[in-house]
Amino acid sequence: MRDGSLAHEPVPGSSGSLPPLCADLDGTLIRTDLLWESIARLVKDRPWSALSIPFWLLRGRAALKQRLAGRVRIDAATLPYNEPFLAWLREERRRGRRLYLATAADEGLARQVADHLGGFDGVFASDGTVNLRGRRKAAALVAEFGDKGFDYAGNAAVDLEVWAHAGAAVLVDASPALAADVRARHAVAAEFPGLPGGRMAALVRFLRPHQWVKNLIVLVPLVTSHQVGRLPVLAAGIAAAIAFCLCASAVYAVNDLLDLEADRRDPDKLTRPLASGRVRLPWAFALPPILLVAAFFLAARVALPLEGILALYVASSFAYSWRLKRTPLLDVFVLSGLYTLRLIAGHVATGIALSVWLLVFSLFIFLSLALVKRFQELNRLGGRIDALTNGRGYLAVDLPLIASVGMSCGCLCILVLALYVNSDQVRTLYRYPMLLLLVCPLLLYWICRLWMVAQRGQMHNDPIVFALSDRVSYIIGLLTLVILWSAT
Repeated sequence: MRDGSLAHEPVPGSSGSLPPLCADLDGTLIRTDLLWESIARLVKDRPWSALSIPFWLLRGRAALKQRLAGRVRIDAATLPYNEPFLAWLREERRRGRRLYLATAADEGLARQVADHLGGFDGVFASDGTVNLRGRRKAAALVAEFGDKGFDYAGNAAVDLEVWAHAGAAVLVDASPALAADVRARHAVAAEFPGLPGGRMAALVRFLRPHQWVKNLIVLVPLVTSHQVGRLPVLAAGIAAAIAFCLCASAVYAVNDLLDLEADRRDPDKLTRPLASGRVRLPWAFALPPILLVAAFFLAARVALPLEGILALYVASSFAYSWRLKRTPLLDVFVLSGLYTLRLIAGHVATGIALSVWLLVFSLFIFLSLALVKRFQELNRLGGRIDALTNGRGYLAVDLPLIASVGMSCGCLCILVLALYVNSDQVRTLYRYPMLLLLVCPLLLYWICRLWMVAQRGQMHNDPIVFALSDRVSYIIGLLTLVILWSAT
């Protein structure tokens, strides 16, 4: 919610005969659920306390909501509000209609939202004993306004019990089947469809499939050892890459959960599927364990040691999401290490011997790319960088250091490549190894250009994603393949 107030004065002379309008909160006024928001916040801030959730639930959902509300802080200003519906509520308020918040959320959190928006004449909510949902909500509203004495805005099938006693229904983000059912039974005063694009498309985007291209690094050992044509080895490499894709999506899902409030404060990230409410929080909790089980099952079918690499990758990724990304310099070293783990996984899955040259080369180039990523994030903040606002622990004065270290690492990877060309190992793989030196200026140009684009603030959040949409990167990649083929 960016403009938040409902508190408009009624239009002089406006009708006082309008029935009061009671609006649901979860899934209606906001595109999320405060119960799941509270759980996500507790998992982030007090992970050990989250183990008590099943025991709190034994006392009922109302008691659970109250316990959670007492232990977490939800910033009402950052919640994903349904802006078209909120604009309509403002207009109804301006016309003189009384507005009430009627929700199954805990009363403490519901009042925070009501106070933030202003303009509500009252709040009906769960109180720790009664879970104000369905027939209980209907009974409370009928007791206050009388049967058919109010209009009600909702979004779920459980709201049918409330609409049965309402004068008119307002449908907000309701499914087509539910909307048709309500129209057949009740008078509908207004309808507000959900966000365009559909839930499934948002769920796919939530899994970050465009990031899966990074896992092609797993196949690099096949290319450098000239074993791409061996089908069993290729099949093992592809299976390992798929396992990494599943793990990466699980990690991104957990990262989005942990960064939920921060993403909503970021103008570039507030449209992400989870932050915007396009993907429901229960899905974000359910998907990571499902994806991880599938990944480890697949890894076990390829090679048991691959499970150890995956476990290290997942543990490092979670540690990065939880704490390490807030530690300057250590964060980029962890990021580069995650890339190198993919490379090691390719060797483990295929049985191809590890190449020291390749590992050292990957260390420097991936560290340079990780520093590019961090540099562009900080450079976008301009002079407003401090350790609190960027959440990474960096200061404005660190930008020149990040750039110099990043460029130095890029140059060092070129040096490693040049030394590799003159090694004994390369002569067993290439007939004309000296031709490989032509790759050095191409790669150096690409790295320098990447940093120049980042300096100008023209880069995507991720340099790999930027390269996938960059024509020059494709040209350099094609020329590199031509040189490798000519040298073979």
